[in-house]
Amino acid sequence: MNKEPGYVYILTNPSFREDWVKIGKSSRPVDIRSKELDNTAVPLPFEIFATMKTSKYNEVEKLVHKTIDRLTDLRIRQNREFFNVPPQMALDIFRDIATTIDDAEVMLYEDNKPVVEKQPEPQSKREVKRARFKFSMCGIKIGEQVTFIPTGITVKVASDDSVEYEGRIYKLSPFVGTFMPEDHRNASGAYQGSKYFSYNGKVLDDIRKENEKIKESE
Repeated sequence: MNKEPGYVYILTNPSFREDWVKIGKSSRPVDIRSKELDNTAVPLPFEIFATMKTSKYNEVEKLVHKTIDRLTDLRIRQNREFFNVPPQMALDIFRDIATTIDDAEVMLYEDNKPVVEKQPEPQSKREVKRARFKFSMCGIKIGEQVTFIPTGITVKVASDDSVEYEGRIYKLSPFVGTFMPEDHRNASGAYQGSKYFSYNGKVLDDIRKENEKIKESE
């Protein structure tokens, strides 16, 4: 087992077909190795497509070659490191093998320089599903009144998430769907209730957002 890490690499070449790659190994940085391969036998310099850094680079190189050979006879010439596979397929094999090796680091390259792959961004606060609206989020108590903005109707807060109007109890969104004037209706018929009611002149949804920001800053 090698103590010092080395590299298994995927090289492409503008003078090759798009689905030709060279897959080899090096105990030194791959940019040095690729320059060594730049000789009169190849019209254009090699380009680094990807590398895998690991202390098991000797074993990994053999495993990658064997994996490709098992797929089909994809070697351009036997006993050589050239394969008739798209670079992306070779990279997929790299990644599969890397999951089984503790110290493996796979790196993609652009213009012979390593690039950090974009990791999935953590779910932003905007993407987090918001909890259902409650009047308590706005500091509004049961028995107080709120105004249905599109018509100016005043209704009484019946519970933490419902209002009373003309003796009937409604959740906010169904109330909006029932009493929204025809010329104000949207195509979907779905409404976020807290955006259509106000309290002391402020939209409920705005009050909620302000209170949430205050809590976040505390």
